Parts: sequence; C-alpha cells; structure tokens
Amino acid sequence: MTVKIRLARFGCKHRPFYRVVVADEKSRRDGKQIEVIGFYDPLQGKEDANRVSLKFDRVKYWLSVGAQPTDSVENMLFRAGLIPPKSMVVKGSKNGQQSTSQHVSPITGEILN
Repeated sequence: MTVKIRLARFGCKHRPFYRVVVADEKSRRDGKQIEVIGFYDPLQGKEDANRVSLKFDRVKYWLSVGAQPTDSVENMLFRAGLIPPKSMVVKGSKNGQQSTSQHVSPITGEILN
C-alpha cells in the first residue's frame, strides 16, 4: 500500500477549499482518507496566515514512514520549510550541443556530482 500526501477538494463551485490529507494512492481524490493534516485556501491573499495550515508534527511523521507528497503538496511543504528543494537537472545548452546530464543545486546553482 503506497501512501500519498495530497489535496482533497471541498467547497462550492468556483469557491475551492482543499484539505491536505494522507490517503492510499488508489483511493479517489475526495474518497477515503487516513488522516487530515492541514488545509489550503487558494482564495485567501498570498500573504494571509490563513491560506495554509499544516500540522507539522504529523507531516514529519508521515514523511518519516515513507508517505510521498504530490507535486502541489511538495511545493507547500518546501515553502513551509519542511523539506529541501528538488535538485534540477540540466539536459543541454542553448547552442545545440548535447552534454551529459548534470545535477544542479536550485539554491546555489552549483553542479552536483
């Protein structure tokens, strides 16, 4: 059983509201969930404190036991400081020459090997 940390949509038409939930990978988006660990309200202002709320201890627990966050939740967790950023991969250069894939740090821009 693979466990995901993802968003479940609530609210009315054109007024979305999301809960950050831990659920089995095979369950539906708004279906059965294991635990609610926070919420996300996209209609609040970007700097509003009520835009995102997470239970940090429960998020850390689920990440420690192997739960995989979806891309949108991963961005939220990165902004909250709970996970490090993904490393970026450079595939080629602008002049058309293909080089070998290199991992680049998204913060410093240094090549990692």
